Amino acid sequence: MSYRIAGIDVHKRMLAVVVADVEVEGTYQFDRRRFGSNPEQLRLLAEWLLEQAVEEVVMESTAQYWKPVWGALERYWKPTCQKRQGAGPMSGTLHLAQALSNRGRRGRKKDFPDAERLVKRLVAQELILSFVPDAEQRLWRTVMRGKYQLTRHHTRIQNRLEALLEEAHIKLSSLVSDLLGISARRMLQALADGETDPATLAAMADKRLRATPAQLCDALGACIELNPVYRRLLKMALEELQFLEQQMDQEMAGLLSQHQDAVRRLAVVPGLGPDSAQQIIAEVGTTAATFPTAKQLSSWVGVCSGDQESAGVNYSHRSPKGNRHMRRILNQAAHAAVKYKGSIFEIV
Repeated sequence: MSYRIAGIDVHKRMLAVVVADVEVEGTYQFDRRRFGSNPEQLRLLAEWLLEQAVEEVVMESTAQYWKPVWGALERYWKPTCQKRQGAGPMSGTLHLAQALSNRGRRGRKKDFPDAERLVKRLVAQELILSFVPDAEQRLWRTVMRGKYQLTRHHTRIQNRLEALLEEAHIKLSSLVSDLLGISARRMLQALADGETDPATLAAMADKRLRATPAQLCDALGACIELNPVYRRLLKMALEELQFLEQQMDQEMAGLLSQHQDAVRRLAVVPGLGPDSAQQIIAEVGTTAATFPTAKQLSSWVGVCSGDQESAGVNYSHRSPKGNRHMRRILNQAAHAAVKYKGSIFEIV
């Protein structure tokens, strides 16, 4: 019985697509065709794959360019392929291969041969395939990874704000532990709004602040002759911080509103919290059903030891790269867990 597989070499503006019957004996006979990467061409690609009775599709993970191709096939090709008469258990399956596992010989790289190699190595089980979650979870990933980038941007703005204050001879960061804490932010906001009296600014500090009013007045003494340019730059930085903080949590909370039980169960683990729980769920899903065992999940994350063996000698136990986002979350959680009072991690 004929069983046809398509290989797609993905580029920004074009796709090199080949189709072959992998049940035939001998050398594969490939049908080749080029498509564009715009939406109309992707719909034509899905129709052509249906005409060719393709059962599986494998593509290379080229930067971000594979995502619209995957989305279009998931929408136009996969449902029809799975409902077709005589469809098998693997019909309508999409595979995403890591680019390194499909690398050819140096100086022998061409588009269609690359696509053909994808099919051959998929059949030979020589490709390293990536885990691609469903559309809803991919949306969670996009939001959470964007939120992480916003958090890094938040830190950059804070560092820029401290540099700005130092340049203006305002030594507030030497007296407060958190430059964006309640007391410091209240004083900075008043300064940005035009207040120049050091005593008035110092009076806005919380009573629990260790710095005395005299010390704060001394640190804020340069405010009297502060150049208006510094005041405007300070105001822009504070407005940017406020915008980031408002946008960070709203979007993800709405997307995971139906999975709050899973978030709460994860958040009670020492070292984790609501934000870390949301990030983990975005990466592995609410039940991690894709990974049948904990060992497989650990291998995918890249937290298990590797094996580099030759002639019976193991030369390296270096862990595989795995999912860098999950490793970052787990590393942060581990550092927080050892500081969690009364937990088993603190004892260890």
